[in-house]
Amino acid sequence: MEKKKAAVPLVCHGHSRPVVDLFYSPVTPDGYFLISASKDSNPMLRNGETGDWIGTFEGHKGAVWSCCLDTNALRAASGSADFSAKVWDALTGDELHSFEHKHIVRACAFSKDNHLLLTGGMEKILRVYDLNKPDVAPKELDKSPGSVRTVAWLHNDQTILSSCTDTGGVRLWDVRSEKIVQTLETKGPVTSAEVSQDGRFITTADGSSVKFWDANHFGLVKSYDMSFTVESASLEPKSGSKFIAGGEDMWVHVFDFLTGEEITCNKGHHGPVHCVRFAPGGESYASGSEDGTIRIWQLSPTNTEAEEAADTNGKPKAGVEEIACKIEGFHIAKEEKAEE
Repeated sequence: MEKKKAAVPLVCHGHSRPVVDLFYSPVTPDGYFLISASKDSNPMLRNGETGDWIGTFEGHKGAVWSCCLDTNALRAASGSADFSAKVWDALTGDELHSFEHKHIVRACAFSKDNHLLLTGGMEKILRVYDLNKPDVAPKELDKSPGSVRTVAWLHNDQTILSSCTDTGGVRLWDVRSEKIVQTLETKGPVTSAEVSQDGRFITTADGSSVKFWDANHFGLVKSYDMSFTVESASLEPKSGSKFIAGGEDMWVHVFDFLTGEEITCNKGHHGPVHCVRFAPGGESYASGSEDGTIRIWQLSPTNTEAEEAADTNGKPKAGVEEIACKIEGFHIAKEEKAEE
């Protein structure tokens, strides 16, 4: 099959150092937004559709490793090598809170209800800050087996997901008991973990493979070995029929979710790709690189919805939904072995 010619991306300049994290907001009444973290210490907010620069959050004194927006895109958060996590007003750019840590903060995430901020980093401690009571000491989960690389919320903020810089696997924590209830096993350290928009799937990248997990039963749905060292991956949020991956080869790859076959390979970055994320509508995706740029790519702009929905035999094209139905029928036991 001849591969489609890759579309020309929107190139977003502005960062003076490598771009290490990207985060899209959900669709809001004002559209959707993209925030980027960079080693230049200045997180930037952009229009998620056009890539146009909106503003820069100024105040960190070290590389910013992680960034996120709340569900309304009214507040932003960032984690930095200056040993702090900051919360910002996304409309004015003002700093609202600065939470001091004892070491580098690598990851941060707002809870779904926007009341809590989760952080993790080199201290091997997960912290949960109550943004309604910012002066109160955070809840601390201190049983992480290594430095925290990624964090996320699951199950309506009842579960926390984390991965480590120096050890494989993804750990799932029960917020109430503050214990690890499940570990998703991977060969290498997980550098990217994304919870799907509907909360049903977890996408991980662990250097050698991209894996898709059922977020409720914790079973492995799909696993694809990559021909390059993969640092980040993201699942198309609407149909789940495609996923993207980026890493050391400097290219942004688009794959078929069902077969793992590469559909498109986008070239343009001049350094390793550190992060890739789909826009909330799935029509485009962004990549951030060592070269300091963000590129926004259109997903198969020539395809109509009808073409997307059918394969060559005219049968509806299945994605994550069909796979989900197949594993919905049985329950994968939660092993308590992870409570070591």
